[in-house]
Amino acid sequence: MPAIVNDVIKGSIAEELGIGQGDEIISIDNTGMVDMIDYNFLCKSEFLTLEVKKKCGDTEVIELEKDYDEELGIIFESAVFDRVRPCLNHCIFCFVDQQPKGLRETLYVKDDDYRLSYLQGTYITLTNLTDKDKDRIKRMHLGPFYISVHTTNPDLRMKMLRNPNAGKALENLQWLRKNKIPFHAQIVLCPGYNDGEELERTLNDLAKLKNTVLSVAIVPVGITQFRKSGLKQVDKKCAIETINIASKYKRVCCSDEFFLLAGYDIPQSKYYCGYNQLDDGVGTLRILLDDFESRKLPKKISAPLKISFATSFAAKYAIERIAEKLNKITNLTVTVNPVKSNYWGKNITVAGLITTDDLIRTVKDIDTDLVIIPSVMLKPYSQEFLKKKSLDYVKQHTGKKFFVVKDIYSMKEVVDMLCGLV
Repeated sequence: MPAIVNDVIKGSIAEELGIGQGDEIISIDNTGMVDMIDYNFLCKSEFLTLEVKKKCGDTEVIELEKDYDEELGIIFESAVFDRVRPCLNHCIFCFVDQQPKGLRETLYVKDDDYRLSYLQGTYITLTNLTDKDKDRIKRMHLGPFYISVHTTNPDLRMKMLRNPNAGKALENLQWLRKNKIPFHAQIVLCPGYNDGEELERTLNDLAKLKNTVLSVAIVPVGITQFRKSGLKQVDKKCAIETINIASKYKRVCCSDEFFLLAGYDIPQSKYYCGYNQLDDGVGTLRILLDDFESRKLPKKISAPLKISFATSFAAKYAIERIAEKLNKITNLTVTVNPVKSNYWGKNITVAGLITTDDLIRTVKDIDTDLVIIPSVMLKPYSQEFLKKKSLDYVKQHTGKKFFVVKDIYSMKEVVDMLCGLV
């Protein structure tokens, strides 16, 4: 995959140079690039020579002068310019493998690319890391990485990932420690496999790597009704046990779902080690609640208004507490309507997997003037849901107005909207 320009930032050097969508950056200072790591490194200079293949097919050589740390303002189609390294594992808990056909194409992509982990925070298993990769990581001192550890027991990891290379996990982590390359660790907890004593073993091994491990996130396995294997769901007993084990170690956090399953309150912010793994649901409810508490609410809005939060069951804990305080605003009525996932099955409770049919079924008959949904329900930069149906489709089949919250970790947009109705 070449370094194709997707867009340029307005007012940037790239715009001034006439670089546009569809152009290809062939080289910088006569050096080719395989990814954004190369690009960022080569751009750290005051004088640059760019070889650009224009969309029309012509090639231009552009010489420019800039500040050392000044960005060119180019947005590429992909962070890697050769090809994304595919995942070679066949994990017993892989969510991609238990998806039916007909969803967005991007949901079937299985990558295991250390470059995307460094650049974008995606999780890797290190099972396809070569000596050449290690040399580059060491030479450029890349990091931190986000690593799916799951277990440090070699035999168990090979069994869970169904890959003979998976048994080298601890060896690779020790190499990172030796070369002072920090990482965040993830453990997908599968009852009967890597819980209990095996979890203790993994956390003990990670603790020996000391400050190289920036954080450890423990998340429950997600099981849809399409899964054919006999994995067990995390239940209340397992959740309590896992929380107790994790509490013995520094920088180890359980995802919010463990506390909901255990029937516990969501911990305070100090528990979450700087919110390093929010995308894993580790601290999302706490950061949302704390953000809401920081907002100044109006005492009254000018006319009666009914709003409904169509939320996931995972977010229900926080949204109900927020709704309770919003209902103290005169003329405002707030309800919370969690969306049950008939499509995926009862064990899937996150907003990012809600489908149009389940959303329509939930909100079509409720009495409300406005339905509020988080942007994570939609494909980024679009209004498309998982099954390729749009928000307009939902509007047509419900007759409801919708308000999409872009920042899923903040209530600012909702509060600003209410303040505008005073």
